[in-house]
Amino acid sequence: MTLLQDRFQQVYDQIHLSEQICNRQGQVQLLAVSKTKPTDMIRDAWSCGQKHFGESYLQEAISKIQALHDLSDIHWHFIGPIQSNKTRDIAEHFEWVHSVDRLKIAQRLNDQRPELLPPLNICLQVNISGETSKSGVSLDELPQLVQAINQLPRLTLRGLMGIPAPESDPAQQRIPFRTLADALKSLNKQFSLDMDTLSMGMSDDLEAAIQEGSTMVRIGTALFGERDYAQKPSQNASSNQEKE
Repeated sequence: MTLLQDRFQQVYDQIHLSEQICNRQGQVQLLAVSKTKPTDMIRDAWSCGQKHFGESYLQEAISKIQALHDLSDIHWHFIGPIQSNKTRDIAEHFEWVHSVDRLKIAQRLNDQRPELLPPLNICLQVNISGETSKSGVSLDELPQLVQAINQLPRLTLRGLMGIPAPESDPAQQRIPFRTLADALKSLNKQFSLDMDTLSMGMSDDLEAAIQEGSTMVRIGTALFGERDYAQKPSQNASSNQEKE
């Protein structure tokens, strides 16, 4: 077994154990965060059975998508902050976007999504810890944004994404995840929706996230090792650069 295979197996086992503890077997999907990692490493991860990959840096991601176009069952998720000039490429190359926090961005993704592709799966990024340095819509503004985006025909509103403030205490880790899960339930009831995705949990807090209802954990460091952000151009710096 290679080092990469061993790391993936350890994370799969960690997810499955966490699911068993809270009786949620088979409900959590692993999103492998592959930003800054080379295409050969992604191909090796795909060979391990991993099919869903998350990217934050658009031009790097497009190069990878093109280089790996032969992997027909690979699924690409955009998880980084979105500027208006990036929406066309995101709408054309990705199946999922986890980081929508403004109606303007959603409208552009909707208008620029090619007709030949299925609607783009959208998660709204919520600033669940109220940090000024973090992207995301506030909980107070969330219902209005949900109502507006739900009217856009080329988008499918799947759920919510959150990156809480770092916390080492497992009990404290669960609090913002519970807040996000409660928000999803409330929105589904308020607007008669069936959003099914909670994109929450990373390498250091995935157990707490799963216990509070996460359906997709975004894991990078535990799978691929540390990233070298010094190699990235400064314009790619992001407030979402937590330790996935």
